[in-house]
Amino acid sequence: MGRILSIVNQKGGVGKTTTAINLGAYLAEAGKFVLIVDLDPQANATSGIGVDFQTLEQGVYEAILGTTRMRDIVQPTSHATLRIAPATPDLAGLNIELVGMDRREYKLREALLEIRHDYDYILIDCPPTLGLITLNGIVAADEILIPVQAEYYALEGLGQLLETVNLVKDRLRPEVEVLGAVLTMYDGRNKLSEDVLRELYKYFPKNIFRAVVPRSVRLAEAPSFGRTIHSFDPGSKGAKAYERLAREVIDTERDRIPEVL
Repeated sequence: MGRILSIVNQKGGVGKTTTAINLGAYLAEAGKFVLIVDLDPQANATSGIGVDFQTLEQGVYEAILGTTRMRDIVQPTSHATLRIAPATPDLAGLNIELVGMDRREYKLREALLEIRHDYDYILIDCPPTLGLITLNGIVAADEILIPVQAEYYALEGLGQLLETVNLVKDRLRPEVEVLGAVLTMYDGRNKLSEDVLRELYKYFPKNIFRAVVPRSVRLAEAPSFGRTIHSFDPGSKGAKAYERLAREVIDTERDRIPEVL
């Protein structure tokens, strides 16, 4: 059964999409079958991995509303075992459409049920809000991965995010867990980055990945070419960081108890 990880942080610009596409690429290179679900109306994961969302007739929006099957929207990427369920501009209206629906928090989870056996990993790239779209991303997940930017305001709102996850556990999906946090945009020359890392241990004393993603021009450039860092510059520090993160995520598999549906 596929392991579903939601990549969540309501703060924008912390590296959620960068983490989704590059972690996905290195999980695929490790021999895993991987699907990225682009849940962000900006569709950055879709374009960043080389799919032109403007030419698509349907995407995650239609799959969540049930007008098409999730399997039918999946697109290939340049990595043989990596696929993407793309976002389209229509996704921007989903928060409003979900409001009046029954079981509105479970729509993505229900849409993924038919395909979760097709993949080893499903990575959900959530938007930078805590609205109904992100709530669907959390409820659909087995585990939550939280990218945290190594900057002054990085921890602002982190308590609110963890409170939201706990509310989901209490009221909607008791099985969901926080897999951990990964520090992004790290600059070892900057004392502030070290300070943020120390503060992060207060929130996640046992759940911080050893892989630290550096601030990197090459990581920032790769999506503009529609490529992951693995294909764009595999020898870069950013590539090495995501390769290590993928290994760490795979290593946590042995601690999991498979969910019985």
